[in-house]
Amino acid sequence: MSARDVIEWLLLGAVWGASFLFMRVASPEFGPVALIAMRVSAAALFLAIPVLARRELPMLRRYWKELVVLGALNSAIPFTLFAYATLSLKAGDAAVLNATAPLFGGLIGYTWFREALSRQKIIGLAIGFCGVVILVWGKLSGITGVPPLIAGLAAAALYGVAAHYSKRSLKNVSPMVVSTGSLIAASVMLLPLAAMTWPSTMPSGKSWLCVVALGIGCTAIAYLLYFRLLKNVGPSNAMTVAYLIPVFGILWGYLLLQESVTMTTWIGGLTVLAGTFLVNMPQRTVTSAVEPNTSD
Repeated sequence: MSARDVIEWLLLGAVWGASFLFMRVASPEFGPVALIAMRVSAAALFLAIPVLARRELPMLRRYWKELVVLGALNSAIPFTLFAYATLSLKAGDAAVLNATAPLFGGLIGYTWFREALSRQKIIGLAIGFCGVVILVWGKLSGITGVPPLIAGLAAAALYGVAAHYSKRSLKNVSPMVVSTGSLIAASVMLLPLAAMTWPSTMPSGKSWLCVVALGIGCTAIAYLLYFRLLKNVGPSNAMTVAYLIPVFGILWGYLLLQESVTMTTWIGGLTVLAGTFLVNMPQRTVTSAVEPNTSD
């Protein structure tokens, strides 16, 4: 990863870590479907302006089928599942479940697409997984029932599928078009359902501000960063941003909600960062000590 890729990777982790806080605040008032419909619609409108200005509308038409599939796999369904999960889970706990996405991505790449995983990447993913276990240990024990847990894990698995699908089906499409087209598709899917489930009481101003933050910052801008990384560094490396999300989710909870940070949190967070660094660290190539003779 280049220096720019690393900066965008860190920024993306910070922004997506904050998204769980916003969902935790707004989901009880809007409901999961209505909240996510507003989120993806706001993001789609924000991104549609530069797409039209750059005259990339023909590209949207050309790849509309692929963008519909991606909109379902990467936005409409997983966003709604996480919004549902935050009705019961703390923001940090939901962010921890999101960190399993690289594990699903690596497993899907290996089993479905026969992608090779180097020993270094396997060790890095394993260390990152251990960090997630440390972070989640004891936090989910008080949940009555498992639906929120299953919803969060299912959403993370869909992210894994979507990353590989995007890399293979939309590799020649600009990140702007991929982001905008998939969000438009997600909006079309969710808006009719949102109209059917719209809350009887108008959500508060605070919840509407959360919708704006989710739509513009945590979706529109974040998607541009994510699909750039996906194109530049590949699915396995790009998806390791999920390991940063619980770290930032816990950090924002501490700074903004005055949530306590335990020693387990620190240990788990450092373990996650160590695993992510190992996965993204360039591997050394072994070259022969004797240069081949190319002269006749």
